Amino acid sequence: PYPTHRDSAPTGSLGLRADGAGNLWLGNMYQATIVKFDPRTAQFQFWTLPPEGNIAAAQINMVSPQHSDVDGKVWTQNNGFAGVHRLDITSGKIETWQPFKDARKGEPHNIYDVIPDSHNNAYFTDFRQGQIGRIDAKAGEIALFQTPTPRSAPRRGNMDAQDRLWFGEYRGDRIGMFDTASHEFKEWKLNTRWSAPYDVVLDKNENAWTGSMVTDQVTRLNTKTGEMVDYLLPRSTNIRRVFVDNSTTPVSFWVGSNDGASIVKLEPLD
Repeated sequence: PYPTHRDSAPTGSLGLRADGAGNLWLGNMYQATIVKFDPRTAQFQFWTLPPEGNIAAAQINMVSPQHSDVDGKVWTQNNGFAGVHRLDITSGKIETWQPFKDARKGEPHNIYDVIPDSHNNAYFTDFRQGQIGRIDAKAGEIALFQTPTPRSAPRRGNMDAQDRLWFGEYRGDRIGMFDTASHEFKEWKLNTRWSAPYDVVLDKNENAWTGSMVTDQVTRLNTKTGEMVDYLLPRSTNIRRVFVDNSTTPVSFWVGSNDGASIVKLEPLD
């Protein structure tokens, strides 16, 4: 257990991710706090948002420390105003970007996930407007890239070893890939309509895996040939985060079952 930081706000956490040293990081959502847990000492550290970002609607979901070893900094988002924060672990200073501060009236934005590349530049998904955003770690400059499919609703994503961002196009029924070097997109339409893919991860064989929040199916995409294999799970699942284990042959797939309060392992036969 860990303490609350806002007595009047709901509790609960999201976005558990590990840094290179094995520390676990998460956002405790409406408590508007960045949380670090060291499993070796069982000790927590907390960083509360600065006053200007700690508004009543502040919501910290996705904390991303994957490449904090590059510069000692951790990225996260703020659902309260479609913002992105960067924490300096040593000093505790938190910087804030508001990519859509000057958006047109009636144009909503929702920064859903923040994913760093190998240089700890931040890439984020704009769920409402179907964009991938980039924040340069050194210059602080923001760039926005529109997905080829309109209203695709990019959701969660993962960066591969080549700094290609793989993500689920939730309303586009597609697996999306954004090449951060060439700034080019590639999309693959799933076989089943209303698949609502949430997250995508690439395995060692260049196969991309995703799961449906609606159809209880897991999809494996051969990114070289475009061939897809759909695996129907045995019961209602509601798939969100997806993971692969590259140490097995064939590669095995892991996911949490929202509907079943369980962990699911899928082992392909080929």
